[in-house]
Amino acid sequence: MSAILEARALRKVFRGGGDSLIEVLNAVDLEVYRGEMVAIVGASGAGKTTLLHLLGALDQPTGGDIVLGGRPYARLTEAERDGLRNREIGFVFQFHHLLREFTALENVMMPLRIAGAPLAAARSRAEEVLAQVGLAGRMGHRPAILSGGEQQRCAVARAIVHDPKIVLADEPSGNLDHGHSTQLHELLAGLARTLETSLVVATHNRDLAERADRVLLLEHGRLRPATAAEAMS
Repeated sequence: MSAILEARALRKVFRGGGDSLIEVLNAVDLEVYRGEMVAIVGASGAGKTTLLHLLGALDQPTGGDIVLGGRPYARLTEAERDGLRNREIGFVFQFHHLLREFTALENVMMPLRIAGAPLAAARSRAEEVLAQVGLAGRMGHRPAILSGGEQQRCAVARAIVHDPKIVLADEPSGNLDHGHSTQLHELLAGLARTLETSLVVATHNRDLAERADRVLLLEHGRLRPATAAEAMS
């Protein structure tokens, strides 16, 4: 079985103060398969967010390349990268980043409308996905009226509304209480099981990591399988 996403020899270097160079990622390899949930753990500052930004084509590596669905990022134009992010990748962040002036339904419709989908089709699909995440009765509410857990479920709906090849989640429950975190974890794990959506999640949360098919540790710029103790730390 071929991987949905492959990262080969990824390297990322930032320029620090006094022209010093800070190597965050060094020779990172990763393969993610269809319907697989991969958790990436590691200390704060280890580079988990940097890695997700590279996988999501939000930033470019200093070295190495990423291939999504057979398309190497290095060969894409800027316009093609924009299209890739909008059509083939879903994002869920620690903070939901919903547009406060729009309803839940309008927020979830947004990626489809940007991609050129007709209004009726975008509305129908957004309603379907919001129902899947348990927000059928909250579609007309703006983010300020939704609970923290509901806001994140809305963000998940927005991430999957366009049937992406992969969803990238960066500490998705980091801003939620235990009860809402558990609900969100069940939802994310269910995406891989029922929708066969590939999921890469960076997390410090033990419960979320336990639900993954694989847990990888990012340490000293390198990615490797986490031991049982490391996965639970």
